[in-house]
Amino acid sequence: MKKIIFSFIFLSVLVSCKKKEEVIKAENLDLKFEKYKESFITNLWDVYPDWAANQGYHNGDSILVVPDSAYAKRQLDFAHIQLDSLRAYPLEKLSDNNKTDLHLIQNQLQNTIFRIDKLKSDEWNPSEYNVCGSFAEILNGKYDSLEARLHSFNIKMNSIPAYYEAAKKKIKNPTLEHTSLAIAQNLGGISVFEKELIAALSKSKLSVTEKDEIKAKAKLAVAAVKEYVDWLKELDNTTPRSFRLGADLYAKKFDLDIQSSYEVDSIYKKAVHHKKELHQKMFIIADRLWEKYNKKEVKPLDSLTLIKLVIDKISVQHTTPAKFQSEIEKQIPELVAYVKEKDLLYIDPSKPLVVRKEPSYMAGVAGASISAPGPYDKNANTYYNVGSMSGWSSEKSESYLREYNDYILQILNIHEAIPGHYTQLVYSNQSPSIIKAILGNGAMIEGWAVYTELMMLESGYKNSDEMWLMYYKWNLRTTCNMILDYSVHTKNMSQEDAMHLLINEAFQQQAEAEGKWNRVTLSQVQLSSYFTGYTEIYDFREKLKKEQGEQFNLKQFHEKFLSYGSAPVKYIKGLMLQEVKNKKK
Repeated sequence: MKKIIFSFIFLSVLVSCKKKEEVIKAENLDLKFEKYKESFITNLWDVYPDWAANQGYHNGDSILVVPDSAYAKRQLDFAHIQLDSLRAYPLEKLSDNNKTDLHLIQNQLQNTIFRIDKLKSDEWNPSEYNVCGSFAEILNGKYDSLEARLHSFNIKMNSIPAYYEAAKKKIKNPTLEHTSLAIAQNLGGISVFEKELIAALSKSKLSVTEKDEIKAKAKLAVAAVKEYVDWLKELDNTTPRSFRLGADLYAKKFDLDIQSSYEVDSIYKKAVHHKKELHQKMFIIADRLWEKYNKKEVKPLDSLTLIKLVIDKISVQHTTPAKFQSEIEKQIPELVAYVKEKDLLYIDPSKPLVVRKEPSYMAGVAGASISAPGPYDKNANTYYNVGSMSGWSSEKSESYLREYNDYILQILNIHEAIPGHYTQLVYSNQSPSIIKAILGNGAMIEGWAVYTELMMLESGYKNSDEMWLMYYKWNLRTTCNMILDYSVHTKNMSQEDAMHLLINEAFQQQAEAEGKWNRVTLSQVQLSSYFTGYTEIYDFREKLKKEQGEQFNLKQFHEKFLSYGSAPVKYIKGLMLQEVKNKKK
């Protein structure tokens, strides 16, 4: 009996020791992986200095990478070497946080290989070649003295002629749409060298000699940009590539860019079904509002016609082109106050948000966007870029303003600013994982912004039939973004059919629909990120609410969800569910 007891104790000690040994090994592996991540990021910034600067890491600000074949090989070599290094870290032995980081690194490297070997957009998208934005960021930065930044600017200009020469060698049968965009954006960006640089030099304490040197190089830079633009205009492009990606490339790009738990075909079908649900909800509200807005007219039998007529009446309530930006600026503090009042999530008051006119080198794709500082530059300004209606006809301006009427403008500000993109990106920069901050997942970022629109209205924000009808119209835009993007790039949807979808089924104004068509010809997959991310976040929240019942706390859910940084929703969901499971033990 004593032998049996001794054997049992001895066995227990062995098992206990083995478990402790496994824990120590796991901890050591995590420590090694943390060191690997530091090395990975250092090497990443060596390969991509402009990306580094965008994230607030400015050691390579004076470097302009020339996009030649040698640089493509350098990127591929980096991706393959790093993928090989990741094999040393078995996924199942890493912490939950590091598992997610490994997934993100792996996906980024695979995306690099796909982009260079399969997508080859560097051959058919001339708008990928534009130096103006990175130089503008140096001028606008607050991270160093003006003189130090101008010194980097000066050195960086040395490579501009070689940059555009390499671009011309890369481009083959570009799409007409991306060629036009490249011409417009490069010409728009010339002001960085002709106006903004000169203004910065006048404020600086540089010597007259260095100022003259910079001005001379700036003239060469402008000449190189103009020469590239002229080359594009004169390019003998008799067989341009179609802007449509095709089913195979689209599916692969969706998997790598979105990193969803859904296959692209299934999320497309969900969007089609959701469109029908929205139409049903909108009809109920529009029918209720008919007498208020259209009582002198005969009520149409067709439900979509009825919805459109009511929306058209409400949409005439809007601001003016001159007041568009100031109206946005006025609404931001109102949204902050509401979020605080309802205790929906914490908003850091120390992080500045600056509303500005959209820079010309960014124009031509989206009407409103957020430019946020990276994790190395957390205290820098976050910019809310607002498109200008300068030079538009009165008809086009009126169409645009009806789209962004008094109700939808508020939803736009929820999406772009509070508690949407601006708030989420502030949280992302506070994430303990710099990997999640720099390899941010677009579907999570856009999905969060779309989710907050519904969440705000659910909490009672500006509760009225008009606001809900316009919200459903706005959510229909998100839904139809998915349908449009998938259909155009994989099903050869024509412009005529696209306009019918956007105007007659999504109730968009002509100017907005034309802008969306322009956008879908210039981008691929990105338009699908809104609906995909939103669907995953909303479904996850509802799952937790059902499981936790009265214990579910909305503010805690929001802050916990955002604390994981801009990681794919499927990974955040996994981590949060694991934490809930651990608490039950």
